[in-house]
Parts: sequence; structure tokens; C-alpha cells
Amino acid sequence: MDDQRVTEDRVLGGRLRLRQKADGYRAGMDAALLAAVCDATPGQRVLEPGCGVGGALLAAAARRPEVLFQGVERDPVAATLAAQNADLNVLSDRVSIQTGDVDSGFRALGLPVFDAVMSNPPFFDDPATLRAPSPAKSGAWMADGGLSAWTSFCLKAVREGGTITIIHRADRLADLLGQLAPKAGSFRIRPIAPFADAPAKRVIVRAIKTGKAPLVLLPPLVLHDRDGGKHTAQAEAILRGEAALGW
Repeated sequence: MDDQRVTEDRVLGGRLRLRQKADGYRAGMDAALLAAVCDATPGQRVLEPGCGVGGALLAAAARRPEVLFQGVERDPVAATLAAQNADLNVLSDRVSIQTGDVDSGFRALGLPVFDAVMSNPPFFDDPATLRAPSPAKSGAWMADGGLSAWTSFCLKAVREGGTITIIHRADRLADLLGQLAPKAGSFRIRPIAPFADAPAKRVIVRAIKTGKAPLVLLPPLVLHDRDGGKHTAQAEAILRGEAALGW
């Protein structure tokens, strides 16, 4: 790996140092929101498939100091950076990184099931609908096995009564719900809207494996104000790690 092609950024209000490739996929808002909704309790084990360089995984670990985290990443360069980032932030005692591919299925990892799985799957699965910004980012944007490979992986990776949390495009909400049911239920859905008067662009879906409670549609998180502010006060507090995004 060419260290000249790697930048080191501060996230979570400066609490977290993140080394990531300058020309590759870079952790951003989606990773920060996924970390903010992680509500695992002390002693629980959380898995993130497709963890990249650890943007969401390490932010969640920083927020949840008594929880164990496991990342799985198919790109060996990103996996190496994730492990380095765990060391850099003195989190390697609770954060482990393993190379593996979602398309190979959860059982191929040889790991016991987890209490919770959180995931930010690639947003596209049809190469005809998207030309990724650069070849280095295509793996993070394009799901080779489709969204169904990710939902199947998550369902097998979590114990009965465990939680599955996925952030994805709002227009894939019906697909997400259909693929997770009937093996999971008790859905809670948080829309993420760019502005208060604009449609949601993202959704965060929480499901419980074997859950039976009615679906709950939560109030949206609004990211930006129209008055020129970069983020709303709530979004800024979440990004800085000063607030969680509860269920």
C-alpha cells in the first residue's frame, strides 16, 4: 500500500482518527449515522459486514466502550487499514477485523452468531444503472450479489432475538422489508431527509430476528437547514458524537 495515497482524518468530533485511501471510498455521513444508532449493551457482540476502513465500526466502538465489535471486509487493503485504525485509536482489544466476502455467506467465516449486525451495503446492484466515481470505489458502490446477498448474510449472522440494522437508499425500503421478512420483524424505520421539506434520501431499518411487533415509522432525522447552516443542530451533535440517534 502506498502511504502517500492515504490520508488521516479526524471524525466523531475529533475523537477518532481514520486512515483511508485518498482515491478510494471514504467513510462519511452514512457511516456516522450507522454508528449513532448502535445501541448494543455491555458484553454484546456486534458484526459489521463490509466494514471498509472501519468508519462506522470504530465510531460505534468509541460510543459503546463495553461492547465487542467484529468487522468483515473483502478488500484486503481496506481490511488492513481498518486493523491499523483500530490500533491507532487504541480499540484493538475490542475491535477485530477479518477478511471475507458477503457473497460467500456467513458460515464461510467460521464465526459464532452475533447479538447484533449493522451494515451499510453497496447502494447499487445493477451495473447499467451506475458508473462509479472511480474504479477504486466500485466495490463500495456495487453489490455483486445484489441486496439479497447482504440481507441473507445478516439474517444468518445474528441470533434469534438479535438485531439487524441497515442504512440504505429510501427507494429500496420495500426491497429491504421484503427480504428481511418473514425471518425478521418488529421493524423500526428512521427516514433521513436532506431538508425538512424534502423527501427522505436514506432510511435506517432496524429489525429483530423472529420479532413479531408491529412496524413503527419514526420521525425523520433532518440533516440540513435551508438558512445556509451546514447541518441542523441535531445532525451536528450526532456527527460530533455528542448525541445518539435512538430507536
